[in-house]
Amino acid sequence: MGFFSFNRKTAFCALLCFLWFKIYYYQFLKMPSPVSGFSKLSKAEKILWLRQNFLSAGANSPDPDWHEKILEHFWSSDTAFQNVFDNFSENTVSNYHLPYSIAPNFLIDGRLYAVPMVTEESSVVAAASAGAKFWLNRGGFSTRIINNLKEGQIHFTWSGDAVMLNNFVQTHIESFFSACSGTTERMEKRGGGISSITLRDFNAIEPQYYQLQVQFKTADAMGANFINSVLEELSQFFSRKLTTETQIAPSIIMSILSNYTPDCIVESKVQCKISDFGDKNAHFYAEKFRKAVRIAQIDTYRAVTHNKGIMNGVDSVVIATGNDFRAIEAGAHAYAARDGMYKSLSECIIEDNIFTMRVTLPLAVGTVGGLTRLHPLAKLSLELLQSPTSEQLMSIMASVGLAQNFAAVRSLVTTGIQKGHMKLHLSNILNEMNASKTASESAQIYFEQHTVSVNAVRDFLQEFNEKK
Repeated sequence: MGFFSFNRKTAFCALLCFLWFKIYYYQFLKMPSPVSGFSKLSKAEKILWLRQNFLSAGANSPDPDWHEKILEHFWSSDTAFQNVFDNFSENTVSNYHLPYSIAPNFLIDGRLYAVPMVTEESSVVAAASAGAKFWLNRGGFSTRIINNLKEGQIHFTWSGDAVMLNNFVQTHIESFFSACSGTTERMEKRGGGISSITLRDFNAIEPQYYQLQVQFKTADAMGANFINSVLEELSQFFSRKLTTETQIAPSIIMSILSNYTPDCIVESKVQCKISDFGDKNAHFYAEKFRKAVRIAQIDTYRAVTHNKGIMNGVDSVVIATGNDFRAIEAGAHAYAARDGMYKSLSECIIEDNIFTMRVTLPLAVGTVGGLTRLHPLAKLSLELLQSPTSEQLMSIMASVGLAQNFAAVRSLVTTGIQKGHMKLHLSNILNEMNASKTASESAQIYFEQHTVSVNAVRDFLQEFNEKK
C-alpha cells in the first residue's frame, strides 16, 4: 500500500510538472509557427503572420497596432510608385529609408559635380564634402581608366589529357566567339562583347579541374545578366564540341561571372605643393600624413579600417546610382589583398615638395539597365551627375573615395577622428534622448566648445531641464 501510494503521489507530481511545463512553454516560450507559401501572401497577411509569431503587440508602445503602423508609415502613398519598390525584392513588407545627401564642389577631370550619396552616417558626407572643398582650388581630382574588362568563368572537370584540352581550346577560339554571336551582337554594336577566352589548368591542386576564363566589355552596362547568359550559352557549345571531337565529355560544374575585376580599374589622384597645407609646420604635417597612409600599406589591422573609410565614400555613390555595392565591396577588398597581403588601396608620396595622393580601385559599374533604370532616385542621381558613361561614373566614385580617405586621415593626424565625428553624431544622440527643440538648440551651441559624449549630453539635458 505504501509503495502504491508512493507511485500515485509520484505520478500526480509528474502530471503537475508536465502541465506546468506545457503552460510555460506555450505561454512564455512559444515557438513561432512555420509558414508555407509566404511569398504568395498579401502584404497585410505577411505582416499579420510576423505579428502573431515574432512581434509582441505593443511591446514598445501602448498602441497594439504599433508594428503595423511603423511598417505602413514607410509605404509610398502612390500605389504605382510603391509597386515598383515591392517588385525590387521578394517578400517585401515595407521600405527602408536612408538619407539621400549631396556632396558639392567635386572638381573631377576639369568638370564640376554635385555628387549624390546614400549613407546613414553623417560624417561620411561631411568628410567627402570637406575633401572636395580642399581640392577644389588645387586642381581637383584627375583620373584615368586603367582598364574596363570584366570576368566570367566556366568551371568544369575533364578526365582527358591536359595537352589535348589546351590544343582543342586554342584551335576552336573563333568558333567559341561565333557560338555566342546571337547573344553578343547587340552588346558588340555598343562597343562591348567577348574580349578573350583563356583555359586555366588547376590539375595540380584539384584533379581534372579546369576553367574557361572569359573577359568581357559591357559598354555602359554593369553586364551581370549579359555575362551569365553568354557563359551558359558558351558552356553548352563547348561541352558538345569537346565531347564530339575527343569522345570524352566534360562535366560542367557552373558558369558564372566573377565579382573580382582586377582588369576593370580606375585611378584617382590629387596633388599640391606642401606649402598649400598652411603654416611653417606644413612639412611636418605632410610627412605625418604620408606616414599614416604608409602604415596602412604595411599593417593589415590598420589597412582594413583605412580601406573601410575609402569604401564609405564609394559605396554611398554606388547605392545612390543603383549599382551593386556588395559586389564592389567584395572586389575592392580582394584587390587590396592581390599581392598576398591585405593593404591600403591608396598611397601617398612626397617628392620635390609636392604632395601626391592616389587611390586605385576595381569598379565594375553601370549607368544603364538594372536598378539604374528602375529606381527613381537612381535615375535622378545619374541625371545629377550629368548622365555619365560607366567610365566617368568609375572616376566619380573613385574620387569620392579618395576625398573621404584624405579627409579621414587629415582628421586622424590633426584633431583626431572623434572630435568631428561626435559633433556630427550629436543630433542622433539628442534625438535618441527625445530632447526638445530648445534643448537641442542649446546643446548644439554648448558642444561647439565642449567634447561630445553620450554621458556629457545626458548631463547637459538634465541640467537644462532642471533650470527650465
